[in-house]
Amino acid sequence: MQYSFLIILVVLMAGMMWWQSRKAKQQQGKAKDFRESLQPGKEVATYSGLLGTIVSVDLEKEQVVIDSEGTQSKWRIQAITEPPVVPAYVHDDEVDENGNPLPAVEDGTVAERADGAIDTTAVDDAQVPVEEQTDTNIPTESLGMDQSAEPTSKNN
Repeated sequence: MQYSFLIILVVLMAGMMWWQSRKAKQQQGKAKDFRESLQPGKEVATYSGLLGTIVSVDLEKEQVVIDSEGTQSKWRIQAITEPPVVPAYVHDDEVDENGNPLPAVEDGTVAERADGAIDTTAVDDAQVPVEEQTDTNIPTESLGMDQSAEPTSKNN
């Protein structure tokens, strides 16, 4: 009984080591293929965070020249990786409760959502005078203001 447990444990450890080495070789192969496919004009990033475009590749010296906003710099090819994927940002005001996009309104009118509710976010706040851009949901007492239009200071 003791030997069978020990044998199972050794086989399990050997299997895990083989699986990890196999995964590491696959990742090294992917990195090698990526580095060999580098050509001028391809957008890349460095592991330190520099984003730019390949200007030239020298596989013998294992170096690349990257142009980042008009500045060229030379990097070791091992420091190059694919640029990060930047997800598209969608504001909460552009979708309904279920994540479905609201209809596009270009003329500044009020749009109606799929559930029949009125969507007032389509009105451009830049066209409304600042005096009219008040939030009516916040009571003026919580802002340190009395009922008149003049703010009061509690520090006086």
